[in-house]
This record gives sequence, structure tokens and C-alpha cells, in this order.
Amino acid sequence: MVRQLYSLLARLVQPLVRRKLMRRGRQEPGYLVAVEERFGRYDTAALPHDGRTLWVHAVSLGETRAAAVLLAALRAQWPGYRLLLTHGTATGRAEGAGLLREGDLQAWQPWDTPEAVQRFLGHFHPRLGILLETEVWPNLAAGCACAGVPLVLANARLSEKSLHQAQRLAWLSIPTYRSLAAVWAQTQDDATRLTAIGAPVRGVFGNLKFDATPDAEQVARGQAWRTALGRPVIMFASSREGEEAELLACLRQAGAAAREIQWLIVPRHPQRFDEVAELVTRQGYSLARRSQWGSAPTLVEMSADVWLGDSLGEMALYYGLSDAALLGGSFARLGGQNLIEAAACGCPVFMGPHTFNFDEAASLAQEAGAARRCGDLAAAVAAAQRLVQQPLRQQAMAREASRFAQAHRGAAQRTREALAAYLG
Repeated sequence: MVRQLYSLLARLVQPLVRRKLMRRGRQEPGYLVAVEERFGRYDTAALPHDGRTLWVHAVSLGETRAAAVLLAALRAQWPGYRLLLTHGTATGRAEGAGLLREGDLQAWQPWDTPEAVQRFLGHFHPRLGILLETEVWPNLAAGCACAGVPLVLANARLSEKSLHQAQRLAWLSIPTYRSLAAVWAQTQDDATRLTAIGAPVRGVFGNLKFDATPDAEQVARGQAWRTALGRPVIMFASSREGEEAELLACLRQAGAAAREIQWLIVPRHPQRFDEVAELVTRQGYSLARRSQWGSAPTLVEMSADVWLGDSLGEMALYYGLSDAALLGGSFARLGGQNLIEAAACGCPVFMGPHTFNFDEAASLAQEAGAARRCGDLAAAVAAAQRLVQQPLRQQAMAREASRFAQAHRGAAQRTREALAAYLG
């Protein structure tokens, strides 16, 4: 009865979902691609029901980057299977397109009505569904259970805040998590929280993102640009709304000391690139946009006060370019962003007090000397400035960052071994 009420609500809001997609599509055209797929309607013929399709769901950009590691492991272990990659965001789908190989498929996650889920499963006939990190939906889980499709949650995480939200909706969330075939958590704390809402936790495997290897060519190119620039670079990585304005206020207060450093801002959401560019110039700073300088920055671009990283798929380049990074989303109560890629590229991280989305990784990085926690953005800016003006200290912290990233690899292998129970 409870899920029937939920399903009724999911059906009723579908027109609002369509309108939201149209609005988002004006800023990010990727949201206008294959809209009907979201409602379980496909242009292509249904796949044969041959049990040779492995489905991996990576909702957004971060999950899709983690999926790259898992997809490589799946291909190596089970080369005879086709891979189906699904997403919920335009950035996730754009990143995922680069991971496809001949015979692979890509689609939107179906909107969570029984009808859309049934059409999705009836079209693709997956042998197994692998959800990454947090994406568990009631009708999707129930539909898979009904169709005999094992649905597992890999690289699973659940923050304290999300646990409280799930407990408030226990009548819906507990049956949903219980219907999963298996859950493999990132950390013991995640496992404890997931168990509290009924999830069948079968192991703690670590974070797949540690197994990702940064693009070595991008890292080397970034390092070469930094050498040519001749002054330190501090990056604001995955900045969120409001944080860029706060950074510019810190730079004004720092005065001449800030002008000795090249500042690089890489917003978390691509639809905000133009907004951030306007903010920087309106505050009186000269700006150079990565999207406009071609294969390398010219002398004009090198003289700009602020660089804007407004390209996709180049985070390894930006971390290679930077002597230190400020962690976006961690200075307001937003939970922070993933710092593992920064560490893997040998880039020291300065983070704020709010990292509840990546608590264990943040704590381990701090213990390893790869990251430092600061009380607010002004303190982080000052600490990063001090570090980059001391090359020996910066190099030591960069080495610790690389060691930290290497020390926590192995989640992909453990996940692959666990999947053998379902795939042989």
C-alpha cells in the first residue's frame, strides 16, 4: 500500500519532471537528449533476452568516474558481456559516453514509476544491476526483485544526514534497501548506517575512486604549464555557488600577497561557468577561460588574475597545474567534494569543516599529511598561500598525497570478486 501511494505521486509529478528537464536543457543541452528514455520509451529494438547484459548505474559525474574503474574490471573478467551504462545527469552521461566500447549501450535511468521501470527492464533484459554509491529507488528495486534481476549497491555510502532522512521515511526506505541482493560499503561507518535501514551489507571494500588512475598526459601537461608560468598556482576545486564570491573577498583582503599567486577556479557545475566568469570580471579581476586558450595559455592568459577551468574531462590537468587545491563544498554545509583525485595527482588539499559526504577519505587524508582541515575559507586561503611559497614543504605534502592515494587501492578487485557470486 505504501509503495502504491509513492507510485501514484511519481506518476503525478511526471509533467513537472518534463518541464524541469526543458528548463535545465536551456543551460545544458545534454538534458534534452533522448528525453523519452527517462520514461522507459526507446527508439532502438529491444535487446535479446540472452543474459549477456551487465547494467551499471552511475547517476552523476563523480559516480561515472568511479564507474570507469569498475567497467574495466568487468570487461577483464567477463569479456563476453555487453555493458549498459545509465545516468541521471547530463554531465554523467557526457562522461560516460567516453567509457563505451563497441557493443556497449547507454541510456537514462528510468523515472521511478512501475511502468517506466518495467519497460526499462523489458527492453534491456539485464542479467545483473550494479548501482553505484547512493542511488536506490523504491520501484526500481521492487521491479528488479519481481523480474528476478539481482540488484546490488557497490561503492555504497550513506551519510549521517541521509540516514536520518531515510529513517523518517522508514516505511518506504527499509523495504527498498532490504530488497537489494547485496551491498558493499566504502567504510565501516557507511556499513553501520546502511545496516540500520535494512540494507544487506556483505562487506566493506573501500572506495573505487582510489583505483582510478589519473590521465598521466594531462598531469604532465599541467605541470609543464605551471613551470612555464613561473609562479605558484592555487586551485578552487569543484567550487559551489557562493564560494567563488567568498574567495574573491579573501583575495581582496590579502592584497599584494594574493597577486603573487595564480588563482584557478573550477566550478562543480558546468551550467555555472558563465555566471562565475561574470562574477570575477565584475569584481575587477582580469580573467582567462580555459575553453578559449587552446592547447596552452599564451602570455596574455598567463598575466590574468584568475583562470577559469570551464572545460570537462580535464580535472587531472588542473590538479597537475596546481601547487595546492581548496576543496569546494567543504566551507559551507554542503558535505564537500571528493579529494581522492587530487591526492592521486599529487596535489595537496585544504578543506573546510564540512566533509560529511566523504568523511573517512577526508580524515584519512588529513592523518596521512595529504590534506589539512581549516576552520573557514579565509584560513584555508592563508594556509595554502603559506604552503606554496615554501617549495620544500609543498613537495613533501605532494608526496604524502600520492602515497595516501596509492595506499588505499583495491576496492575494484574486491568488488569484482564479490560479483562472481552472481556471474560465475
